[in-house]
Amino acid sequence: MIKRLKNIANKRYFHTIIICLIIFILLFILGIIILKYNIEGETNMPFELTKISIISSSEGLDVESVETKWAFDVYQSNDIYLYIDKNKNYKKTEAIESIIIDNINVDSQKKDNVKIYKPDLENENQIFKNVESNVVNKLEYKGTMESSLKHLLISNQGGIVAFRCSKDNLARYTSNDEEIKHQELLKKAQINQQELDMTLTFDLTIKLAESNQYKTTINLKLPIENVIEQGTASKEITNLKDFIFKRVNN
Repeated sequence: MIKRLKNIANKRYFHTIIICLIIFILLFILGIIILKYNIEGETNMPFELTKISIISSSEGLDVESVETKWAFDVYQSNDIYLYIDKNKNYKKTEAIESIIIDNINVDSQKKDNVKIYKPDLENENQIFKNVESNVVNKLEYKGTMESSLKHLLISNQGGIVAFRCSKDNLARYTSNDEEIKHQELLKKAQINQQELDMTLTFDLTIKLAESNQYKTTINLKLPIENVIEQGTASKEITNLKDFIFKRVNN
């Protein structure tokens, strides 16, 4: 019996089977690793996305009118704040080179009315202003010693980046009332929820100085519910497990 086993082991086809079995096992293990990475992504990044804050509001731009006391171009804005924090479990020292927001897409009615705005540099009293000079299709916040939303700067050890997604020119509202509250403009202009609803998709990339890049795709349903009735509505998203970061080749 032992002699017969030795004869089988010495045959070429037996060696071929063993080699094929080893290759199969290695490929199976590699497949498991790739599948796990595709599901979980990076599990110990130097910096993490820890929160997304959204503020939806009803707004209006003054326009000239000779027939009525008030005239507004009504729009609905969504201010989006992304919180990037240092991972306390990451032991090495790293620094943010930049945070990039790009590949921005919107699925919505009146898609052509949707615009992306960067923070306004001129007005000290407000972060965003819907003017053509602030319209962008991509944002890049540079990593520096201190953060500044208006100057598109973020601390290289973490901070906040922000942009506005706005659906402009929804309606023209005119009135002779003594006072107009912007929070009521969507309701007064008889805008319905279906006209506002949209899905915003964009890529968020954390680029480290002289090191790796990590990218995820974010999908947000906008606006926050009850913005028509309340005028302003907000939401904080802290469950971010669906936004998987993966390493990007430099």
